[in-house]
Amino acid sequence: MGKVIIPALRGVNLKVKRTEVVAIVGPSGSGKTTLLNCIGTIDRPDEGQIIIDGIDVTRLSERKLIEIRRKKIGFIFQTFNLIPVLTAFENVEIPMIITGIPREQRRKRVMELLRLVGLEHRANHRPSELSGGEQQRVAIARALANSPSIILADEPTGELDTKNTEIIVNLLKKCASEEGTTVIIATHDIENVAKKCHRIFHLKDGIIVKEEVIS
Repeated sequence: MGKVIIPALRGVNLKVKRTEVVAIVGPSGSGKTTLLNCIGTIDRPDEGQIIIDGIDVTRLSERKLIEIRRKKIGFIFQTFNLIPVLTAFENVEIPMIITGIPREQRRKRVMELLRLVGLEHRANHRPSELSGGEQQRVAIARALANSPSIILADEPTGELDTKNTEIIVNLLKKCASEEGTTVIIATHDIENVAKKCHRIFHLKDGIIVKEEVIS
C-alpha cells in the first residue's frame, strides 16, 4: 500500500495429503484467502515453494499456470459464481468445454457429477430456479468437472443456513473420498465446518499458530 509493505503470509508451512479435507480458520485479515490464492496459483508468493502433485508451481510460466488451474485445481466460492443464463448442466459443462473434452464424454461426466451432488433432476434449471444450497452443490459439481487434484473452497457455506451447511460439508468429504480429491476450506465457521474436517490450521496475522487434528 504505497510505500508500506503489508505481509499477508509469513512463513506458512503445511502439507495436505490426497483425499484429506482440511480447514483454514482465522479472523478476517489473517491471510486465509491469500493462502488459497497462492495454492491456487492466482497469487505468487515472494518466497518459498508451492508443490502440487510434485510440481513446484512457483517456477512455472503464466501459460503453464493456466493449464494447472484448468486441470488440477477446482474453485468454490461463497457467492456460487454460477452463470445465470445457463442451466445447471451447462454450468458444470463449461470447464470441460474449455479443456477440449469431446461432447459425449462431457455429457456423461456432467450427469455423473450431478448425480453425485444429488441434482440430476435439476439439470435443466437455471440458478434463479435453485435454492442457495442447490446452487452451491452445482458449484461443487463444476469444481470437480476436470477431476482436479485439489478443491479450494473460500467460505463455501457463508451464504447458507445450518442445514445446508451440513449438506455441503458432508458432500465435500464425500467428493474427497469418491473422487480422490484434496479439499482445502477457508472458513469462519469452526463448529459447523472446520470441526467436521480431518485437520484444522489456525491462521493469525499470516502465521499458522496451531494445527488441530480432528480425525
